Amino acid sequence: MTEANDLAVWTVVPQLSPIVELQHSLASRVADISPFVDQLMQFLKPFTDKLRNEDGSDVAIEIAAREAIANAVIHGNRENPMKRVHVKCHCSMEGDVVITVRDEGMGFDSRTLPDPTDQANLLLTHGRGVRLMQTLMDDVGFQENGTIVRMRKLLGPHTQE
Repeated sequence: MTEANDLAVWTVVPQLSPIVELQHSLASRVADISPFVDQLMQFLKPFTDKLRNEDGSDVAIEIAAREAIANAVIHGNRENPMKRVHVKCHCSMEGDVVITVRDEGMGFDSRTLPDPTDQANLLLTHGRGVRLMQTLMDDVGFQENGTIVRMRKLLGPHTQE
């Protein structure tokens, strides 16, 4: 995260609930992932502290974000530091956290990913990131040929919609 000028934080006031949003882009370097995720979690801390119901939502969001960004850096942009990973995170005061990660790669078909729980894949050292995101978040979807992943987590005493 050497480009501090890429960071923008502002408040948007929609009709129903205020939303706070963070946008950032980082070069596709593995070494930049952890410092950025640490910063993202600091941004989310007031929301996770206030709205979580001791269910570990903050840890789930952190792991899912780390996986999505790592996939974008490693698989999407193939660790090309000339390509960027764009992250947008917005939080509503009701506890809706949405993280969108976009890479500049060729994309992939998320429907063709091998099942990491299949007997043939159990001992592989890769291939679990998307499954982790789907397990830890309330909603995960891929857009634009897999170059965008959008993840949603509801904090607090919400019921799944």
